[in-house]
Amino acid sequence: MATVASTMPELGLLATDFSLPDVTKKNALVSLSAAQDQPLLLMFICNHCPYVLHLVEKMTSIANEAQANGFAVMAISSNDTDAYPQDGPGPMRDFAKQYGFQFPYLFDETQAVAKAYGAACTPDFFVYSRAHRLQYRGQMDNSRPSNSHDVSGADLTAALAAVLADKATVDEQVASIGCSIKWKPGNEPDYF
Repeated sequence: MATVASTMPELGLLATDFSLPDVTKKNALVSLSAAQDQPLLLMFICNHCPYVLHLVEKMTSIANEAQANGFAVMAISSNDTDAYPQDGPGPMRDFAKQYGFQFPYLFDETQAVAKAYGAACTPDFFVYSRAHRLQYRGQMDNSRPSNSHDVSGADLTAALAAVLADKATVDEQVASIGCSIKWKPGNEPDYF
């Protein structure tokens, strides 16, 4: 298990449009453009990562609440499913059901969306304003599978509240830490 930190792209960047299949709804494509004029929470996750499993229940609760409060929320799995079949569409569907996702779980088979966003690890969180400008990127909180900190969701929750209130997020943002995205051989991005 290779542990890496998120790339921390420059704040203010405009979200890149995409269209990906939602494994929770048969034949449904979800596009970023469908979230026009909504603040946005993007989460790069996967099914097997111990960092994701450590916080998935709290993450789901925060994401479901954000969606109820007007955010467009999308989770994206970009892992190489040849090497990690447990991260494929069928298991993704089961994972979303098991944890009560009320938001789309999207499959980035080509890994192009992960590259466009500079996603590096699972989990990797990105929060955007209504104009889809990056306001937060980083950790959900300071809890890790290897420490005794509570899974509070404090950092992500504060960022979501600030964006919802049209206020600035904190200047000091801490990189998320997790398993590296499992890139297809030869498909590794230049930032990896």
